[in-house]
Amino acid sequence: MTIEIKKNQKETIIEIIGRLDTITAPALDKTINEDLGDTQNLILDVKGMEYISSAGLRVLLGAQKKMQKSGSMKVINVREEVMEVFEMTGFADILVIE
Repeated sequence: MTIEIKKNQKETIIEIIGRLDTITAPALDKTINEDLGDTQNLILDVKGMEYISSAGLRVLLGAQKKMQKSGSMKVINVREEVMEVFEMTGFADILVIE
């Protein structure tokens, strides 16, 4: 998995490329918990994310809870196979997906 971060003022865009699974989820969790600073709007661009496991879902849920306290979070460019996982797990109802 590759994580690319773009920041501008109070907004952070994190692009996730590859598989978000048990092995790679800790890297994304670290990025979200250490690199966001005073971000008010978090955008997760997952157009390059091919797969997400339960470990990845936990990271997204944690990010959503964190951002509810200080701003907002949305997930953009969701591929069909990842959207199916969001729908089956109920995350489609929890996350703001565009």
